[in-house]
Amino acid sequence: MFNYLKSHPFAVEAFFESSVVLTYALPKLELNHLIPPCLELDLHENQWGFIAVAMVQTKRLRPKGFPAFLGNDFFLIGYRVFVRYTTSTGKKMRGLFILRSETNKKWMELLGSIFTHYNYRTASIIMDEKRETTTISAASSGLLVEFCRDQPDVALPTNSPFSNWKEARRFAGPLPYTFSYLKEEGKVLIIEGIRSNWIPVPLKILHTKVDFLEELNLNGAVLANAFEIRDIPYYWKKGRKDTWK
Repeated sequence: MFNYLKSHPFAVEAFFESSVVLTYALPKLELNHLIPPCLELDLHENQWGFIAVAMVQTKRLRPKGFPAFLGNDFFLIGYRVFVRYTTSTGKKMRGLFILRSETNKKWMELLGSIFTHYNYRTASIIMDEKRETTTISAASSGLLVEFCRDQPDVALPTNSPFSNWKEARRFAGPLPYTFSYLKEEGKVLIIEGIRSNWIPVPLKILHTKVDFLEELNLNGAVLANAFEIRDIPYYWKKGRKDTWK
C-alpha cells in the first residue's frame, strides 16, 4: 500500500504565484553519479549538464477536481537534475530527476514523503520583497538568492555556457516530465505536468549562495541562467510506470 501511495496515484493541481528558477551548469562528469542508470543527462553541446534550483510560491495544492478552498499554500524549494529517458517503446522524453525538496510547512513534508519520492524536508524559508529587490532565503539549508525583477536588457550570467536567452530557455524548467527510479520493481515512475501561461522572464541575479551544491562535492558549477514565471495554473497527471530493461 505504501509503495502504491508513493507512485502518485491521483492527479494533483495547484497555482504557482511565482516560480524563480536558477540553473547551474556543470561538466557532465560531475553529475553522472547523481542520477540512476535508467536516466541520462540532458546535455548542452555534449559537455554541460544542469542542476536547477526552483523556488516556488505554491497556492491551493489539492487533488485535481477538488474545490480550490480545500487546497493548501506553501513555499517549495526543489533541487533537480535535467535528464532524458527512453521508454520501453522507444519514446524519448526530457524531464527532471529530483535530488531534494524543501518546504516551509511540516504537513507538506509529511504528505510529500507519503505520495512522492522527492526527499522532502522542512526548512525555514523566507521571501522578502522590497521595492527594487527580492530575497529568498532558507537559513537552515544555506540558501540565499537576491534578484531584481523588471530589468531591461538583462545579460546572461558571467561564464554561462549559453550564447543567448533563447538558447538558455531550453533549460528553464520545469520540463514536461519528472522521473523516479523504482529500483526494486525495475521500473521508472513518470509524472507528466501540464502548464499554461508559461512565459519565463530573465532575472538579474545580485547574489546567490547554495550550500546544497557544496554538499554534493561538485566542482566547476557556474550560474547558467535565471528566470521567473508568474501566475501559472499547473497540474500533474496520475503517475504511470514504465519497465526499464
